[in-house]
Amino acid sequence: MDERRLISTGSPFEKAAGYSRAVVQGDWCFVAGTTGYDYATMTMPDDVGEQAQNCLATIGKALADAGFAMADVVRVHYLVTDAAFADAVFAVTGKIFGKIRPAATMTICGLIRPEMKIEIEVTALRRGV
Repeated sequence: MDERRLISTGSPFEKAAGYSRAVVQGDWCFVAGTTGYDYATMTMPDDVGEQAQNCLATIGKALADAGFAMADVVRVHYLVTDAAFADAVFAVTGKIFGKIRPAATMTICGLIRPEMKIEIEVTALRRGV
């Protein structure tokens, strides 16, 4: 059986809430819902596009730490607090996922902190070389 590996990005939320930023099982990597914090400064930009960029930077680092790449992403869940944010989010995500084209879902919902406008969760499958 493949060993399970836990990946942390050092977010204080990971330890407090009892989760890993990513879990690797075999050729799969499951990245937890990731919000737009800049974890180096623990600040959250107000702009949803900047939040999306921060989400994807954190996700990209977690994937790299796990031995995966953005090109391995097969599924994305976007959680946004307002449907009006879709175009701003797509402007950012289209640059990253435009050629990869994973299956994706966007849901309008509430998030746990008022400053959070977006949360992104991905699943990756290591591609054969």
